[in-house]
Amino acid sequence: MRALVVEDDPGIASGLSDSLRRAGYAVDVCPTLDQAWGALVVEPFDVMLLDLGLPDGDGLDLLARVRRAATRSGALPHHDMPVLIMTARDGVSDRIDGLDSGADDYIVKPFDPNELLARLRAMLRRAGGRSNPLIEHGDLVIDPAAHTVERAGESVVLGGKEFSLLLALLQARPQVLSKSRLESALYGFGESLESNAIEVHVHHLRRKLGETLIKTVRGVGYFIPREAGIAPPPPARGKAP
Repeated sequence: MRALVVEDDPGIASGLSDSLRRAGYAVDVCPTLDQAWGALVVEPFDVMLLDLGLPDGDGLDLLARVRRAATRSGALPHHDMPVLIMTARDGVSDRIDGLDSGADDYIVKPFDPNELLARLRAMLRRAGGRSNPLIEHGDLVIDPAAHTVERAGESVVLGGKEFSLLLALLQARPQVLSKSRLESALYGFGESLESNAIEVHVHHLRRKLGETLIKTVRGVGYFIPREAGIAPPPPARGKAP
């Protein structure tokens, strides 16, 4: 999961980034509306955490711009991503304005980081059409909140990036995700990335969870079928993994 934090206070941004990374998110921070829009145009994000009082304007203006992009095909990757407003504006009218402008949730500063993470999980469940906090696939049970994986009732220990990759593929199933899309989901702008990192993570997941879990569409990417044991979809066009 890749999160964009739009926050101009360095202390808040740093603490929030640390909490998100510990929870398995790849995180990018932008302190202004202009920088945030520039990031959104070039990279797909899974969720945005948006402050309202920014040096170059109101965060609601960015939110409106993002949502308007839904009417322009190809204008913005993931214009429908969940957005959580985090602000000191605590009036009822402020919350109503934020939600009516297209936000999915609204939290008032100061907030408990654990509450914010729980709200993000709930938003992402709704965006994925799930109500169950657990993700089940065949004999796998994944708990995104606890960062645990069980296979046939036995605990399986995954590294942070392995867990994030598994989660990305499960939440997208049965869509084929290209190597570049998976890199975007797992790594922020400033993180170092080996050219074969995704292949290595896939190899480790297959070794720990079974060779047949993750399918390869050669020349396109990787996917997990919607149901365990389902045949793969026909190959689609895309960047080679």
